[in-house]
Amino acid sequence: MRRSRVLGWLCLLAAGAALFSTPAAAQSLNRAAIDDLNEQLLYVALPLTLFVELTLVYAVYRFRNNDSPRPTIDDPALEITWTAATGAILVFVGVSAFFVMSNPYITPAAAGPTDSVAANPDVEVEVLAYQWGWEFHYPEANVTTQERLVLPANQTVRLQMTSTDVIHSLYVPDMGVKQDIYPEQESVALTNATATGRHRLYCAELCGSGHSRMHATVVVVNESEYRAFLDNESTAAATA
Repeated sequence: MRRSRVLGWLCLLAAGAALFSTPAAAQSLNRAAIDDLNEQLLYVALPLTLFVELTLVYAVYRFRNNDSPRPTIDDPALEITWTAATGAILVFVGVSAFFVMSNPYITPAAAGPTDSVAANPDVEVEVLAYQWGWEFHYPEANVTTQERLVLPANQTVRLQMTSTDVIHSLYVPDMGVKQDIYPEQESVALTNATATGRHRLYCAELCGSGHSRMHATVVVVNESEYRAFLDNESTAAATA
């Protein structure tokens, strides 16, 4: 009995902490879309969790000394009610997830040929994944960097990606970007960073013995710093 009470109070405290905690600000439109979906689902999941846990605590307390339990009486109205409520919740979850998954920043393949975001990005970067590293090429300035991806803030960036050997996966948790990369095929990822800063980029697909060290740095800067970066790298390459 004491263990059940403790478990119930811990569940209530955990639910309260999830409700009143302040999440970190999203660093990109990708991450904002994902966070919005999580928040919508939380508004559904939290009341359900509280209802189930309170019902459990009530049942444990109410029937703690019931030595002669009786079978539950059929209640068609109650069964219809909880079935309809479950169906409504599943529809809500499905519709919310559909709108997020159809977002071109989350699923670029879902964007049609006339989608302005996918068809007319502000910046394009070619990404080459290999065992075990990353190469980033900026066609507009003919600049190539290793293990460092520099992006301008508040601009739509199209990442055109391919692999030289095995399957890799570009993953930037802070920005909500994740896309598998296949050899001899092109994969596309879209992002729009909303704040400057530095983020870690990982390979999220086991790709061999050096997988754990296949990471890079994403640097988000303002427009002037981005142009200065391209100019400096272009000048350095020409001098070399």
